[in-house]
Amino acid sequence: MPLPPTFEARLMGARGLSPNVRELAFERLDEHAMTFEPGQWLNVLLPGSIAEESDLKRSYSIASPPDGTARFEIAVTRVQGGPASTWLHAVEVGTVLSFVGPQGFFTRPAVGGPPALMIATGTGVTPMRSMIRAAISAGSAGSLAPMWLLLGVRREADLLYADEFGRLAGSHSVIRFEPTLSQPEQSWLKRRGYVQAHVRELWQELTASCGAAPHAYVCGLQRMVGSVRELLRKGMGLPREQVHSERYD
Repeated sequence: MPLPPTFEARLMGARGLSPNVRELAFERLDEHAMTFEPGQWLNVLLPGSIAEESDLKRSYSIASPPDGTARFEIAVTRVQGGPASTWLHAVEVGTVLSFVGPQGFFTRPAVGGPPALMIATGTGVTPMRSMIRAAISAGSAGSLAPMWLLLGVRREADLLYADEFGRLAGSHSVIRFEPTLSQPEQSWLKRRGYVQAHVRELWQELTASCGAAPHAYVCGLQRMVGSVRELLRKGMGLPREQVHSERYD
């Protein structure tokens, strides 16, 4: 298998998605279209001066869908004491960085993808965003398979792309957005607790509503991914080919 390519891209814009997550929008310098499968990730190569490391790289899922342009987006969580994330949260628009990729097998076809229950925590939602938006762009209203997103975070302010997912769910009946908070305020009226508490219910409802065997897509920290995989595979008896997962720690 050939090595993934290296390319340079300029930071074109940045915005805060939550108190600790910053979205970075890049554009390739070579102006080539950013081609990738929804769900894949990139390595960003950072200056060696950061923490005096000579080969500092970090992996980030592509948060945007492939749209035929040279642009792409990633979302970076600021880690306390982390030199890479601290630098990326301060990097200025116009900065040029090197990337390696895309790569990875945690993908869902934009056309003809199966019904999906997507289970994410934190920035694990970014590949799901790419998958959902790619499917919407590529398909017609009658051809889209159901895509239900269960997103777990601590507090409401930590929900990434919540307004966007809400709009997509409002305009596409096959899309459903189910946020759950582990540390909610009393005013929070939606789901509470960890994602694990809601997987079985949503899976059964999705299966009954679509009449086909859904696939599960799970992304987040290893502890959550392992727990949900065990529930799906051992607790619920799903075959291996229906469970797709990726962890980012």
